[in-house]
Amino acid sequence: MSTVATSQIKLTPEHARPRASVRSRLQDALPKIVLAPSFAITIVFVYGFILWTIYLSFTNSKTFPSYVITGPRAYQRLWGWTFDTDPPSSWYTSITNMGIFGFLYIFICLALGLFLAILLDQKIRGEGMLRPIYLYPMALSFIVTGVAWKWFLDPGLGLEQTLHQWGWTSFHFDWIKNKDFVIYTVVIAGVWQASGFIMAMFLAGLRGIDGEIMKAAQIDGATTFQLYRRIVIPLLRPIFLSAFIVLAHLAIKSYDLVVALTSGGPGGSAWLPSNFMYEYTFKRNEMAVGSASAVIMLMTIVAIIVPYLYSELREKPR
Repeated sequence: MSTVATSQIKLTPEHARPRASVRSRLQDALPKIVLAPSFAITIVFVYGFILWTIYLSFTNSKTFPSYVITGPRAYQRLWGWTFDTDPPSSWYTSITNMGIFGFLYIFICLALGLFLAILLDQKIRGEGMLRPIYLYPMALSFIVTGVAWKWFLDPGLGLEQTLHQWGWTSFHFDWIKNKDFVIYTVVIAGVWQASGFIMAMFLAGLRGIDGEIMKAAQIDGATTFQLYRRIVIPLLRPIFLSAFIVLAHLAIKSYDLVVALTSGGPGGSAWLPSNFMYEYTFKRNEMAVGSASAVIMLMTIVAIIVPYLYSELREKPR
């Protein structure tokens, strides 16, 4: 009896160790197993198709992909359309609109978002109700935003028509029908949707500032303007950078907002590079040119994001 008991005591730990080892290995491998399918899908359908688009931009692809390499001919055509055409080409219009839309969209969203965040940071009454009101537009898709603002800005049934019915017949606001001003209606709709989200980012940054710093500055005699100019805004620099990256990304890839709001504008006057890319790739049977424009958009995003990632990931000096 003692011999059996002794052998059982010796064997039990030896048999338990492999089971514990297998279990721990499975626990360690479980996150990798769960993430492996999504990782593989991302590699193939994101980065794989990015490489495929770059390849197509150096071919003579038309309606269907071609495997004949023709060099940077598509990029040369875009370059020629930018500077050598009179009247301006649709690509020149697209990049000009991108400059106007991108600058105004980012600047106004940052300024308006900071202003709203500072107001809400004063612990005003009804803050809990105002926050979701400002954030609600970001929950809508660009399609819904574009359609709503299209109705609102349409001279025949929106703001202009309403004011005419109220007796202000001299009021005219036909920017959405005017090829010289239609891009500014895209700015209005875009700012309306994104400024609340930027406000939330700034408000989170303001609530994270140490109150002792503010009190010390006030004791030293700093005015409210000096307080925000010399202390608060410099401390919000990471928020400014993050908000800029988000807004720049949204501006470059804005396609559905332009289509839903203006249908491209009169004669394509509201086109952005994303609209140009879709039009030439899928409607005008110029897949190589459309791919080249997509690569240029990608390089623009990379030029914005890479310095940001470098500044965030580099080792801080000790």
